Amino acid sequence: MTVEEISPQSALALIEQGATLVDIRDTDEYAREHIPAARLLPLSSIEQGATFAASADTVVIFHCQSGNRTRNNQSRLITAAAPAQVKLLAGGIEAWRQAGLTTAVDKSQPLPLMRQVQIAAGVLILLGVVLGYSLSSAFFLLSAFVGAGLTFAGVTGFCGMARLLAVMPWNRRSSTNGV
Repeated sequence: MTVEEISPQSALALIEQGATLVDIRDTDEYAREHIPAARLLPLSSIEQGATFAASADTVVIFHCQSGNRTRNNQSRLITAAAPAQVKLLAGGIEAWRQAGLTTAVDKSQPLPLMRQVQIAAGVLILLGVVLGYSLSSAFFLLSAFVGAGLTFAGVTGFCGMARLLAVMPWNRRSSTNGV
């Protein structure tokens, strides 16, 4: 079963009529930036069986960063909000922002963890290549190690770098408003 994807303007109109907007991004993403009317229910919680209590006459609009997570998890979202009518915000919070609609931004919050992993991995790979060409070819092993770690994370779902970054002091201060 496919769910209707709606524009940010249509979503705003439905929210003004009483629809509920649910953000399925991770807690750290929500803490950094979110749509003011959105309630947080991370996809990871939905995957573990969390639901959103709603009646059959309720409209629940789910959104993520770009629309991909909501589109790829339609059946989970329908189940999580049953028996409510489910809609997806096309393009996610990015489309909302591009439409000129308001988001709540807290730049004091750390970057989302996966962006931190991407930045750290990119810097380490680049560093390994630069040092490998300029000082010693042994530094290419750094790039190989990071590449192997990323491959392992993709295959197993366990990212050691994300776990390490999560316990860093700058990542200990996020707060959210959950459902």
